[in-house]
Amino acid sequence: MSDRPVVRIDPSDAMMVAARRWLEPVRAALGPDFVAAYLTGSVLAHGFDARHSSVNVLIVARELGLEQLDRLGLRIPEAKKPPHFDPLFLTQRQVERSLDVFPIEWVDIQERHLLVEGQDVLGALAVPRDNLRLQIEHDLRRTTIALRHAYLAHARHPDRLEGALRHAASGLATICRTLLRLEGEAPPAHASRVIERVAEVFGLEAEGLLAAHVVRYAEHRHRGADLLAHYRKFMVEVESLVTAIDEMRVP
Repeated sequence: MSDRPVVRIDPSDAMMVAARRWLEPVRAALGPDFVAAYLTGSVLAHGFDARHSSVNVLIVARELGLEQLDRLGLRIPEAKKPPHFDPLFLTQRQVERSLDVFPIEWVDIQERHLLVEGQDVLGALAVPRDNLRLQIEHDLRRTTIALRHAYLAHARHPDRLEGALRHAASGLATICRTLLRLEGEAPPAHASRVIERVAEVFGLEAEGLLAAHVVRYAEHRHRGADLLAHYRKFMVEVESLVTAIDEMRVP
């Protein structure tokens, strides 16, 4: 598996056709308020599989008041089969004003996005990195609380823990890429290798930290004792990672 830094992988022609078809009624609903539409996230990474992941779409508009939202609510397409599109609607001002509040997300989007239509408003953004470590710790502490709560809530029905693991996996690779950037490293291209590298850097058990990723992207479903074992390992390693981040010193 390659360790080369994160690069943007251009989606297939079929995916671009599907994205533009999805966007057409959305752009029509926004009319002159439409600014830009981007593909972001895992669809631009190695190993994307529309059967397991939605396609993230960032829509930037001039205004998103009730009038615009009412029009959008009636026009956003509902897909019955993959690819499924997961849109994020923001005004251009909201983008500019949220850079310091969501630095993890914006650093990741800035590094890997593809303009589908409209005017590029992301290229010149300067994302402040002062709060990156704090947001990472905040997000992971919230994850540990959620994992612990689900573990207790489903103690008699371990198969129900699958949803909590799948949810935790969705943002873990992004957090791990950010951690490697703070360590001065260029993140590897593959999400699994990103997580493994974080385990190496912070002295964690890679198998445990990878458990949520494995469960989410496995061809078969994990159940019973097997699922519970993955969950327990993951919970332990995430808590250890939180401790390491809390002690981390960023220049």
